[in-house]
Amino acid sequence: MRTMKIPELKSGRLASVLLGPFMFLVLGIAVAADSPKLPVAAPTTVPAGNAALGANHPPIAPPAREGKLVVDDKAKFTHFRVGNKNVKSLYNDGGVIWVGTTGGVVRYDTRDDSFKLFDTKNGLLSNGMFFVGKVKNKIAVGTYGGGLSLLDEKTGNWKTYNIPEGLGDAFVYDVITAKNGDIWIATWSGANRVRGGDLDNRSKWDLFTVDNTKGGLPNDWVYGLAEGKNGDIWLATEGGMARFAKNRWENWNHAKGMGASYDRVKKDIAFKSDPGKQSVHHAKQKEEMGLKDVDVAYNPNYIVSLEVDAAGQVWAGTWGGGLSRFDGRRWQSYTTSEGLPGNHVFALHLDPKGELWIGTNNGLTRWQNGKFAKAMTTADGLFANNIFAMASGADGSLWVGSYGGVAHLRRGK
Repeated sequence: MRTMKIPELKSGRLASVLLGPFMFLVLGIAVAADSPKLPVAAPTTVPAGNAALGANHPPIAPPAREGKLVVDDKAKFTHFRVGNKNVKSLYNDGGVIWVGTTGGVVRYDTRDDSFKLFDTKNGLLSNGMFFVGKVKNKIAVGTYGGGLSLLDEKTGNWKTYNIPEGLGDAFVYDVITAKNGDIWIATWSGANRVRGGDLDNRSKWDLFTVDNTKGGLPNDWVYGLAEGKNGDIWLATEGGMARFAKNRWENWNHAKGMGASYDRVKKDIAFKSDPGKQSVHHAKQKEEMGLKDVDVAYNPNYIVSLEVDAAGQVWAGTWGGGLSRFDGRRWQSYTTSEGLPGNHVFALHLDPKGELWIGTNNGLTRWQNGKFAKAMTTADGLFANNIFAMASGADGSLWVGSYGGVAHLRRGK
């Protein structure tokens, strides 16, 4: 399988493979050696139902849910298409790549190019995936309204944990297992801690909310989790960042230094639609945060991605306020003015070498030697410029998820 090189990317051929509940195909598109940008293949629209094809047209078989991909070995870059879906999470399990999308989770085995789709038709309660990873040595998915599900790969059966089992909410955004064995679960109604990881013991489930922490958790919508150097737990929320350490809560928001000011980023806000105009929930939050006069997609208190590096520095991706870093004393924010590709930071990822990758609304970059590396975009072979998920390969390669598909990058020699 051919993949993109990091960072020595060159124009070449593009292989595009459609995964999941959609028909898969391979597109080999020739590109001139000096072409500044890779062409983007237009999506194919198929009329719904065989009737739309006409009475004399032979019937079309249902889309494949499992099988083997056909990969163009002559392709310079390999893209894995998932149709009109967001790739929200990626996980590499020993060469098996799990692709969590808004239309189910795909198991793709890089060793034999086989794939299988899991969704509501074979055991899950929701097709929307926020999280995919390992919990209790089993593949686990956090879903959009269907709780947390763990897969028994021997039987192919899913076991789901939901509100009756102790889950704070059926919307599960992130899951981590702390060094002490506790499992933390980020939901849209607070954060669960399962003491000792004993998921099947209801008495071991705790739920932390704004109310029962007396505001220590700044918002009940929890998007991300990470463990710090000393076992402290960091929680990214829609109202800022929280830290739980030694049974005490502490939090930070824009007023305490998180996220760039509107004046710093207002000329480079990618999305003009204002979430506050779409829901009462977001409108109320904006008013509480003093942002009711801002009518674009900007809220530095929305922490949508989170990582803690080996030095203990906390990295937080914000909704329009750039990237923030906490060194233990204060927060520092970085925007497009400092070389960040975009001010909406959707994904953060630490690779096995400890390098921080930053996925934005306008491409992918790395933090190197105190600055951002040259951004990679579709011109360099990415499937799309909006980066929502990343995972590392054992060979140092990087899998990058976007709207519509996944790109596979490998390091140059």
